[in-house]
Amino acid sequence: MAEWIGIERRARRCYGFDEVALVPGRQTVNPNEVDTSWSLGKLKFKIPILAAAMDGVVSVDFAVAMGKLGGIAVLNLDGVQTRYENPDEILDQIAKASPEEATKLLQDLYLPPIQEKLISKRIEEIKKAKVPAFASCIPQNAKRFGALAQEAGCDVFIVQSTVATVKHVSTEYKVLDIHDFCKEMKTPVVLGNSVTYDMALELMEQGIAGLLVGVGPGAACTTRGVLGIGVPQVTATVDSAAARDHFYKRNGQYIPIITDGGMRIGGEICKAFASGADAVMVGSAFAKAEEAPGRGYHWGMATSNANLPRGTRVKVGTTGTLRQILLGPAKVDDGSQNLVGALKTSMGSLGASTIPEMHDVEMIIAPSIQTEGKVFQIGQRIGMGK
Repeated sequence: MAEWIGIERRARRCYGFDEVALVPGRQTVNPNEVDTSWSLGKLKFKIPILAAAMDGVVSVDFAVAMGKLGGIAVLNLDGVQTRYENPDEILDQIAKASPEEATKLLQDLYLPPIQEKLISKRIEEIKKAKVPAFASCIPQNAKRFGALAQEAGCDVFIVQSTVATVKHVSTEYKVLDIHDFCKEMKTPVVLGNSVTYDMALELMEQGIAGLLVGVGPGAACTTRGVLGIGVPQVTATVDSAAARDHFYKRNGQYIPIITDGGMRIGGEICKAFASGADAVMVGSAFAKAEEAPGRGYHWGMATSNANLPRGTRVKVGTTGTLRQILLGPAKVDDGSQNLVGALKTSMGSLGASTIPEMHDVEMIIAPSIQTEGKVFQIGQRIGMGK
């Protein structure tokens, strides 16, 4: 599969969402009768779409609104929600900053220490609304924040880093032992992010309940530009799903794959499921919601890094309500609204009644899929030409 890129050096061709398409099968299914549910440990959810743990996407109010619609929103425990008693004032400053000021302002606003009392408070506020509470933090904070979140009633705890590995070397801080952490936590632990078969398999062996897949594909992430690291999401998901299936056959335990980032519209979400995802984590699409705390702006979790920012604040605008974006009815023509409806319709058209059946649909390499016959849309910057 690998091609020569120079003397004694080969590279494998990998694929992203724009380069593949899904092929209809021999039957179709009524979209209203497909089952989009998925499971994480003993928990079961009807909608396999998570709002990303990013400060421009998820606040307590957003998490409550998302939960009441049947979706899941992940609260960032390393962000403004746990650094400031009143994060709205901070979010206003970020939204009003000029593009030239934004990165420096974010670096300054993320310097104050996290207040541990706010971790418990935020999760309790979400749980008070009787919706699932998902929370995320970096590995260095996982032991302390995980204990606090669990005590406050957190349903699922996510440990997220740019690149997750079982073996991490550092003399500056104590390295998280993933295996021991998963054993200590009574709350299911989801880990991320990885993009390869071998690492997915190794991480699953540590006792995690779910795996986030994706390095650098997010709309506000610049990791691929700054560090040169990443694997396109279709290939990353296919490889990780293969590890999941191998682990299940060998151990009898099914560890769901959550494709994280790179999906702007319904069609890309559908391709993620066809690649093997059990659920997806989306940021920019939800940053456009009226309920989103970013006021029409979206920024990456590593944007505020004091030494090497790996994200940027992007303007996504406000296009509709959270209900419209998640469940419709869509008011725009570009596929960025009614994400659940798009998934159900795609599943029905492909003849897939469940998410596992979606994993088996035919995929083709189709680099012209975005442009074929779309000259007027592209020229007028409407629909698929936006």
